[in-house]
Amino acid sequence: MTDSAFLRACRREPVPHTPVWFMRQAGRSLPEYRKVREGIAMLDSCMRPDLVTEITLQPVRRHGVDAAIYFSDIVVPLKAIGVDLDIKPGVGPVVEKPVRSYEDLARLRPLEPGDVHYVTEAIGMLTRELGATPLIGFAGAPFTLASYLVEGGPSRNHEHTKAMMYGEPKLWAALLDRLADITSAFLRVQIEAGASAVQLFDSWAGALAPADYRRSVLPASVKVFDAVASYGVPRIHFGVGTGELLGLMAEAGADVVGADWRVPLDEAARRIGPDKAVQGNLDPAVLFAPRDAVREQARKVLDAAEGLPGHIFNLGHGVLPDTDPDALTRLVEYVHQETGGRQP
Repeated sequence: MTDSAFLRACRREPVPHTPVWFMRQAGRSLPEYRKVREGIAMLDSCMRPDLVTEITLQPVRRHGVDAAIYFSDIVVPLKAIGVDLDIKPGVGPVVEKPVRSYEDLARLRPLEPGDVHYVTEAIGMLTRELGATPLIGFAGAPFTLASYLVEGGPSRNHEHTKAMMYGEPKLWAALLDRLADITSAFLRVQIEAGASAVQLFDSWAGALAPADYRRSVLPASVKVFDAVASYGVPRIHFGVGTGELLGLMAEAGADVVGADWRVPLDEAARRIGPDKAVQGNLDPAVLFAPRDAVREQARKVLDAAEGLPGHIFNLGHGVLPDTDPDALTRLVEYVHQETGGRQP
């Protein structure tokens, strides 16, 4: 497995072809996913090892991607430590009692491996099924988890989050530090169970100015990456709308930094710096265009990545729910064909 194209690209080593995987590849765009999830709540499905295994494997079977990503949700570790939350269809994670004070902070206890025993079991099942295909574990970054906890759910403007960050910086720092410990523990469970790489999703970090990110968010992300560094598995960092933060996100300690579609990949690589692999960055909406247009846009991504040591082809965000699965399969085939024949 260490010779897989995906892991070689993460290490910025020569690859036989550009590896491909998609964020949210295991999910709503697949009819087989909708079938097995029918009547099962999202969080319940994340706690059933048999279901997690099947859903994680579905895009590997269908698309021939170079890596699987563990099927779960970023709020799973919060649910596991007793936070009263649910994922409401069409809304997202909703927290019953938002975290707004030190008293609320006390509800966030450390995560123990036994809290997520189903993760260990599912990853054991998956690694046996996947064989030489790497499995990517993942977690939500401290800032994004904090935003859900403080707002009580998804937010367009993050008013309560930023109010705490600016107005109560000590409480904010304590919250992010506690979430960094929880996130680190969740990633350690996945790595020790057999994940070959991990990705930290900072979905809402793009709402921040660079100075605020450096002062109020970066230290917690650094703590997470440092906590799993000794395992030697590649660490990926990704956020949405983070073009102005790419250099700072690279400082957090990941081996690979993902870029969304708003910044050309060659420019993203320049901002990230020379010692990191780069992941991305086709606009997910491109997949709704005709085949020739999809190939044209994918070619632009590959051209922008020309000469970069370590490029992992991905979308600039997750697969959109109404995406034609065949478009994803054709895209994998196209990237493999266009970049094949290299000497590893």
